[in-house]
Amino acid sequence: MTGEYRYQQLESWLLQGIVEQRWRLGERLPSIRTLCREQKLSKATVQHALQRLEAQGLIEARPKAGYFVALQPDGVKQPVSRARIEAPRPVNVSDLLLDIMGRSAAFDLLPDLHSGDLPPGIVTLNRSIGRALRRQKGEDYQYYDEPAGFHGLREQLALHHGRRGWTVSPDELCITSGCQHALFLALMASCERGDVVAVESPGFYGVLQLLEQLGLRVVEVPTSLETGMDMDALEEVLERWKVRACIVSPSFATPGGALMPEDGKKRLLALAERHDLAVIEDDIYADTALGRAPDPLKALDVDHRVILCSSFSKCLSRDIRLGWISGARWHDRILHLKLVTQLASSRYLQQGVADYMADGSLSSHLRRQRHELRANRDKLIASLQLWPVEVRVSTPRGGLAVWVELPEHVDTLSSYLPALQAGVIITPGPLFSVSGQFGNCLRISYAHPWSASRTEALGRLPELLLG
Repeated sequence: MTGEYRYQQLESWLLQGIVEQRWRLGERLPSIRTLCREQKLSKATVQHALQRLEAQGLIEARPKAGYFVALQPDGVKQPVSRARIEAPRPVNVSDLLLDIMGRSAAFDLLPDLHSGDLPPGIVTLNRSIGRALRRQKGEDYQYYDEPAGFHGLREQLALHHGRRGWTVSPDELCITSGCQHALFLALMASCERGDVVAVESPGFYGVLQLLEQLGLRVVEVPTSLETGMDMDALEEVLERWKVRACIVSPSFATPGGALMPEDGKKRLLALAERHDLAVIEDDIYADTALGRAPDPLKALDVDHRVILCSSFSKCLSRDIRLGWISGARWHDRILHLKLVTQLASSRYLQQGVADYMADGSLSSHLRRQRHELRANRDKLIASLQLWPVEVRVSTPRGGLAVWVELPEHVDTLSSYLPALQAGVIITPGPLFSVSGQFGNCLRISYAHPWSASRTEALGRLPELLLG
């Protein structure tokens, strides 16, 4: 290494250690103090070398924790399975999905494993809600909130979306009982029984439940796990069948965390205008971004065809049953349906969340969560790379889960019961389609920290899946 500066020598040494997997993906590098002592270097020299590696995306700094080996997407084999385009069909949601939801296991291998410690952001949220409840005066408890929801919360949501590139008035927002309720209202307002709705494939099984209950038919559109719904495939679908609405998640779609690029968004809106359909945007994962939260599709909606739906359940707490919807040309109809289906939302809960947002607590929580989710994701992907068979894994930049593709002979659906008997709950790939596709795939969440018990359960999966 003659002719190299000391920081370059250290940089080369650390890089070699990463390449040789002396430190694996997600593992912590030696501390600055340790490197100074062992390499006999100044603190400034060590920091400079680490900053250069960070600038290359090879490592990442985590507040009060140190430097960690970062995920290199180019080194992870991506899933290649692709959905087929088939004729629209009625929906029949699997009983298996009901079993998974009944066990509260949609995002955990071990749903019965609970930690006694609440994250700081949730502690602060509980205090805000408690203060709002104590502020109730007189006979407030005897009155319903207005159908659109507490104006103060809608103001905070408008500000929140404004920071993501979408200028919206509080009057264009309506508070709902979660995102699923918002999607339900959007479908009721824009569709009639028997209509055809285009969905992502693989896509969100909660949407399939709604379509079944509303008597709507579904046509599945092949979806890239990197860039979202295939616009060429959607155009083919729209040319072949009369589609009334299209449900998409441009920002980190489940199950693989796809992020739709700007040109894809523009083409989607052009197709919607040409074929006269409603676009229902499920924006629920946007605030789980590992970097800057992307602008919503709604920000490009000049023709008022995009109905945006979201909630706090993925970025804050599943126990806060508060969502919101912006209904575009269907907004008045949605307000009426909200009155019919829910009447009103909890006023004190809305006030508490509005205060939580106004004092900056939500922003602080999202910053902390970003680092935690990245660490959880990287550890999961690193563990999957050690499985005894070839595993292809999505590398999302947001969301709460990865999509895992196993060899074709693997049947994740038939592995559900054996895994359940072993105390592990999996989410098989066929649940993300109405046509029985993706049998060799499954979704695995990184929403929770990888405790010893969860890590052990993940390590048992190859044997349970491969037999």
